[in-house]
Amino acid sequence: MSHLFAPFTLKSITLRNRIGVSPMCMYSSEDGLMNDWHLMHLGARAAGGAGLVITEASAVSPEGRISPADAGIWAEKHVEPMARVVRFIRGQGAVAGIQLAHAGRKASVARPWEGGAHVADAAGGWPVIGASAIAFGGDLTKVPQAMSLAEIARVQSDFVSAAQRALHAGFQWAELHAAHGYLCHQFLSPLSNQRTDQYGGSFENRIRFLLETTRAVRTVWPQDLPLTVRISCTDWMEGGWTIEESVELTKRLKTEGVDLIDCSSGGTSTAAKIPIGSGYQVPFSDRIRREAGIATATVGMITEPAQADQIVRHGQADVVLLARELLRDPNWPIRAARALHVKPLPTPPSQYLRAW
Repeated sequence: MSHLFAPFTLKSITLRNRIGVSPMCMYSSEDGLMNDWHLMHLGARAAGGAGLVITEASAVSPEGRISPADAGIWAEKHVEPMARVVRFIRGQGAVAGIQLAHAGRKASVARPWEGGAHVADAAGGWPVIGASAIAFGGDLTKVPQAMSLAEIARVQSDFVSAAQRALHAGFQWAELHAAHGYLCHQFLSPLSNQRTDQYGGSFENRIRFLLETTRAVRTVWPQDLPLTVRISCTDWMEGGWTIEESVELTKRLKTEGVDLIDCSSGGTSTAAKIPIGSGYQVPFSDRIRREAGIATATVGMITEPAQADQIVRHGQADVVLLARELLRDPNWPIRAARALHVKPLPTPPSQYLRAW
């Protein structure tokens, strides 16, 4: 029996299998609007058999975009283009999820194939904000404006409004992005948070921004729909955020109504030495699942069907998210089912049956 292809129920939502499309920025929007590229890209993965399809990081405000070409959900005009994509994903039998995000000091950057450095304000970029006035480093040289209490409240309100729009667009799964050195993670990590007020210093203060934001979003996101959070389980840096803190944070998030933790790592420093290898982040999802008593998803260098199946079989994660592997092969779930001898075999869309 393949555990990877067992259904997974979280709140009122059941995934047809444990395979999810990890959020991947496409850098293909204009003014935050999703378009034909997103319909094709996300729709193909739904048609390819994934149980969960999470859209790219969708900015809750214009200045929260990673790049000028990021998707956004800060205005009503973004709802219908997203709803179009959601309808197709759901029509293929997958669950549509959205990642709500604010890039903080890592905003206003060029697309990767255009260098990935900060874009000057005069060239279409914008001033950036963050937990503290500390630049990320490397090619990201802009020094963020340390957020005032009023700005913190405004951004939290932006997350709430974005969640409401996501619901109107038909999403059934919401994820708050608190990883990879973006704004929520900037508050968590002592490497990027050197505040001296109630949002900085102690562990309790550094997690305050994320807990408050989560609590506010949970009030508008239906209780019967999953609310999840992606975290960087460690900064991979001495003096940075740790897996022990991630476990404790997760316990607090669970009490705020979070249903699953999406376990990633890194992203807050260019100096981090990350031991990237096959399934290198799986131990994080395993530990959080066991010690915090919450469902987890894992991601990172997972490429083989047997590898993904064993992760679920051994209880190391409830959902396996794939990124690059699904870029290489949108039909990976269907191929995996055949490799794992799943009975009955999932079928591709009728239009593709002749190829299988």
